[in-house]
Amino acid sequence: MRNATYGTALTLMIGWLIWIGKPVLIPVIAAAISVYVLSTAAESMRDVPLLGRLPDWARRILILIAFVFAVALLFVLVINNIAQVAGALPRYEANLQLLVTRGASLVGIQDEPTWENVRRATLGQVDFRSWIAPVLLSLRGFGATLFLVVLYASFFMAERGMMSRKMVIALGGKEAGDRALSLLSRINERIGQYLFVKTVVNLILGTASFAIMLLLGIEYALFWAVLIAFLNYIPYIGSIVGVLFPVLLSLAQFGTLWMAGVVLVSLSAAQIFVGAILEPRMMGRAFNLSPLVVLLALAFWSALWGLPGALLAVPMTASLVLVLAEIRATRPVAVLLSASGKV
Repeated sequence: MRNATYGTALTLMIGWLIWIGKPVLIPVIAAAISVYVLSTAAESMRDVPLLGRLPDWARRILILIAFVFAVALLFVLVINNIAQVAGALPRYEANLQLLVTRGASLVGIQDEPTWENVRRATLGQVDFRSWIAPVLLSLRGFGATLFLVVLYASFFMAERGMMSRKMVIALGGKEAGDRALSLLSRINERIGQYLFVKTVVNLILGTASFAIMLLLGIEYALFWAVLIAFLNYIPYIGSIVGVLFPVLLSLAQFGTLWMAGVVLVSLSAAQIFVGAILEPRMMGRAFNLSPLVVLLALAFWSALWGLPGALLAVPMTASLVLVLAEIRATRPVAVLLSASGKV
């Protein structure tokens, strides 16, 4: 009874610390995940002509520079698209008004409801000006988080070269240090491979979605493609939400239901191909989580950290299972958390 009480108290304390430490932990964990992806990418460069001849530190620097450049482009992309959407709102309102008028005519309503009446009854009740300050604060927080992720990732990459030496010193001997390094190497390899493959899959999905939206003439196609790629880190829910935004935009942009249907079918086909065919073949046994564990992880981390928690939930949980599988004492726990029992 006493142990159960202590365990419950410890669990509640850890949960409270995770919740209260959200501003610090999110960029640190995001940076750690990024380092695994970057390190695996640097190792993969060995098979690339010319780049494979570079020393390890040079490849890591090149990958880190590319990462910094990509993060900066992401921030600029978000800022520019928000400004462009704000400028296009009057045109979207006109298209929606035309759509409402057509719908009213189809059901035999000639005068009501007009877009003005609908707008007054719905959007007119919302004070959009009051949203400006929160949006600006969110953008500032987003920029600060991206900066911290890049900063932490840079230091993590720099520390990787010293980890072997410090591990041997910390464990008090070469034999114990070698065993710990061997275990750590296996864990890092499996986690890095999983995160790298997942990122490559998301990039393929984002590229395919961008090509589809570009062919269909969807505005801000690059921004929506990046959003779809990021949201694909969230299983089940992310793919639905990622497709929903471009479909709603196409409805406002073209003012026709059939075009929104074409966008929905096209993007959904790309999602199904990547999620049902490509991803299982590329991931292999690296992603071997029970669906129930995935849902519980999403619910837990989303409740604690919101959208960042949802994005990080599955990579963190999958990484935890890989760690537990490599340690003999905790391997049964990894088997219980897996989908097939093979870890």
